[in-house]
Amino acid sequence: MKAVIMAGGKGTRVASISEDIPKPMLPVCGKPVLQYQIEALKKAGHTEILLIVGHLSGKIKDYFKDGAEFGVSIEYFTETEPLGTAGALFECIQNLGADFLLINGDILFDIDFKRFIEFHYAHKALATLAAHPNNHPFDSAILETDAADRLTGWLSKEDPRSYYSNIVNSGIHIISSELIYQTKHNTKKVDLDRDILKPNIPSGRLFVYNTPEYIKDMGTPERFYQAETDIQNGIPALRNLANKQRAVFIDRDGTLNTLRLGSAPPPLPHKFVTRPEELQLLEGAAEAVRLVNSAGLLAIVITNQPVIARGLCSLETLTAIHRKLETDLGKEGAYLNAIYFCPHHPDKGFAGEAAEYKIDCACRKPKPGMILQAAGRFNIDVRRSWMIGDSFRDVDAGKNAGCKTIYIDYDGRETGADFVVSSLLEGVKIILQK
Repeated sequence: MKAVIMAGGKGTRVASISEDIPKPMLPVCGKPVLQYQIEALKKAGHTEILLIVGHLSGKIKDYFKDGAEFGVSIEYFTETEPLGTAGALFECIQNLGADFLLINGDILFDIDFKRFIEFHYAHKALATLAAHPNNHPFDSAILETDAADRLTGWLSKEDPRSYYSNIVNSGIHIISSELIYQTKHNTKKVDLDRDILKPNIPSGRLFVYNTPEYIKDMGTPERFYQAETDIQNGIPALRNLANKQRAVFIDRDGTLNTLRLGSAPPPLPHKFVTRPEELQLLEGAAEAVRLVNSAGLLAIVITNQPVIARGLCSLETLTAIHRKLETDLGKEGAYLNAIYFCPHHPDKGFAGEAAEYKIDCACRKPKPGMILQAAGRFNIDVRRSWMIGDSFRDVDAGKNAGCKTIYIDYDGRETGADFVVSSLLEGVKIILQK
């Protein structure tokens, strides 16, 4: 599959770092961003590359030439006038094949392209957008999806929003040429998001590939310097899903958030969270998740939610509760890679219960079903991962999956966990020491 890299940006937000070179040529640890991209593509077997260039294009051409020195074949399309983020595609489409990779020139990434492409073909997509959670979702474009990963909505940075899932457009796409051919445009200048992708959401053929892999934009000096630190620590390669991942599986109620609105930590009379407004992060919870993120480990919530089976909450409301959780974490620079919940409860015969969820399932903790499902999706090495929670069910679920375990002790219960702590933050610090 041919790769197209949009390398014509000026990079006005990072001009304080360097004003006299194109944005994709910014050196990170002594190497241009664009070179990291080309090397990542080559590693994945994508050696036919088209660079769309404009601003200071001579510096890009002089450095990469025909690509032979880097083990790839590079062609160039030079914009003599601004064509937007997609105008050049209409000029080049006959040479791009049935489907092609389209990559923003200002991002660092290390992803398993094989998985990404397989997802695209399995869904017969017109376009597949790679997305990820990040630590600044409040100033990023948020993608909305349904249960089938179909793109259903798009919140731009300036759009009003309340609670949202932290699914951020990353700048890596697979585009079907069919989508370009069928797009009508009246001017040469075309915006990829506004003029091509958003208008085709109603087709139901745009999909979102949500990945925990390393994708970081160079949009601000702060993110640029963070990327340098990440590379020095080897984080990008560790996060590639072709490699076994390490995860911290985290219980929700009593571990991340209080059991009832406005309460101190348990033990207290139990009240289920049944509305978004009732969810309140525990002190130190966001810091704990942020530490997991910074260490390159996956942060995955594993939670029993019998409120569904009991008829106390709908699936739609539970989704809103989890969006509130992700929004609150995002405000503090933390994110979750996934949330798994069990809606079931085995005990029957209660007023208002949802009978279809009153079953003995394989996912309800202490069974390990949710952990094993996450392990399959994200290529997780469970024996090098951790389960942390405030219940014996959390500890037993972790043990049953093969994880190391940490128990947050509110009641002095003996659980046989590997470690006993007083908070999620304390537990995460132990994990990072190990």
